[in-house]
Amino acid sequence: MKIDLYSATGTKKGSLELPEALFGARVNMDLMHQMVLLQQGNRRRAVAHVKTRGEVRGSTKKVSPQKGTGRARRGPIRSPLLKGGGKAFGPRSDANFTRNMPKAMRHAALRSCLTAQAKKGAILGLENYPETIKTKAFHGLLQKLPVQVGRRILFVLPEKHNALWMSSRNVPRVKVITAAYLNPEDVLLSKSIIFVGDAIERAVKVFSSHHGLKSRETPAK
Repeated sequence: MKIDLYSATGTKKGSLELPEALFGARVNMDLMHQMVLLQQGNRRRAVAHVKTRGEVRGSTKKVSPQKGTGRARRGPIRSPLLKGGGKAFGPRSDANFTRNMPKAMRHAALRSCLTAQAKKGAILGLENYPETIKTKAFHGLLQKLPVQVGRRILFVLPEKHNALWMSSRNVPRVKVITAAYLNPEDVLLSKSIIFVGDAIERAVKVFSSHHGLKSRETPAK
């Protein structure tokens, strides 16, 4: 599978062959879904919180005698059955939504996402980017590339590039990450993914694997 390669000025320079180790995996929708849920759950922070019967204010004395009054067998006023009492099974701020997944599965999910996006033609290559920090020049480059300005665009760098990060931070819906921080959520949400320089080679070193789930993957057709 090949992608178009562009220069820092936005002109097409040729094509680039995508390595099978990263872009030739079987597209596993279930695994991709699990990984996205893991990312979102691990980022979630519980905010809603209610008090239980042990936390609300009020006496613990039994409201009325158990027998002889004809009334209900009512316990203390902090009971969840009474107005102002505690809440049963309500949301708690100490709820834990984190999940875990073996590294082999996480890497396999990422390879599946990258393969799916490559099949859609959403991946481009950029030779390099100058050291000039200028948002106007960066926006002009986006207009020359075959991307939809205003949609989510992901730039993947081999290592931190201060000029590109500073130039893009005020452009809406553009995100810049290094290859080591590639993740399924960013890959799937992006309309276009642009690998800069040696970012693909760096990603192959980090995420390609010859053990675990990799041995059970079949090449994409």
